[in-house]
Amino acid sequence: MIGRRFRKFIEQIINRTLFLQMVALLASLWLVFAAAMFLVERGVEGSAIRSYGDALYWGIAALSTAGIADSPATGASKLIGGAWIIIGSVLFFGIIVSTVTAYFMRPVQRPSDQIIESIEQSLEELDQLSVEELDLLKETVDTLIEHVEHIKSRRQ
Repeated sequence: MIGRRFRKFIEQIINRTLFLQMVALLASLWLVFAAAMFLVERGVEGSAIRSYGDALYWGIAALSTAGIADSPATGASKLIGGAWIIIGSVLFFGIIVSTVTAYFMRPVQRPSDQIIESIEQSLEELDQLSVEELDLLKETVDTLIEHVEHIKSRRQ
């Protein structure tokens, strides 16, 4: 029971928020900033970053805000590192806040928005629906069409 609810929760987060896109953006920026850090620190005496792997580790350590990242050796790398820490932290915490907000604000939608969203979700998941669920969906759509036609005829 809990496993099914948790799976549904995860599916809703993935399908109804920008969580995956934001995580992909964060990961891409991490790779770019690590590459920039490696290029600037490469060959600098006293630098702890001697490989791209070291730069990747530095990027994670710097973003963790635990203070375990080695300090960059050059002014340019300090600028790159500072930008990464600010941009990465804002993006990381922004992902969390926006995902939670988007998930919990869904119930506040207007009923008509919820109905439309439910229909759209069902249409996206047609392959996963059972025959009984498809029959129910068909009955619901038929009723909706009849209702729309009735409203149109009353207005004319």
